[in-house]
Amino acid sequence: MSTIQSSRLLRNALALDAAACAATGLLLAFGAGPLSGPLGFPATFLTSAGLLLLPCAAILAWLSSRETLPRLAVLAVIGINLLWVADSIAILVAGWFSPTGLGIGFVLAQAGAVAVITELEVIGLKRSVRVGGAVTASL
Repeated sequence: MSTIQSSRLLRNALALDAAACAATGLLLAFGAGPLSGPLGFPATFLTSAGLLLLPCAAILAWLSSRETLPRLAVLAVIGINLLWVADSIAILVAGWFSPTGLGIGFVLAQAGAVAVITELEVIGLKRSVRVGGAVTASL
């Protein structure tokens, strides 16, 4: 298994990802009732999404505190983030829910934020170096 010396950018991007997950998770988990109507999503769906994000935030915070990481762990974070963006779009186009305009905007805004953070993680990974060598980690 390949290990990397994580770049400052990668650690900062993981920390930003953790903070965004925590903030969104808390908002959705504890504000699902009041948000359900204005967003047009069922409260149970919002609560579930929020509760899913909280352990993710903890894992991301832990990863952001490590100077050495398994490269596969970073690739998993990137892959999960890309899946989150794809699922966010799928929620809007599949017709599973009837979100309001505000709900559509919320989904697109958070998907865009996740996409930007993911790009920062990709760049941070590319700037990281493999442990035991000076070769730059690449995707």
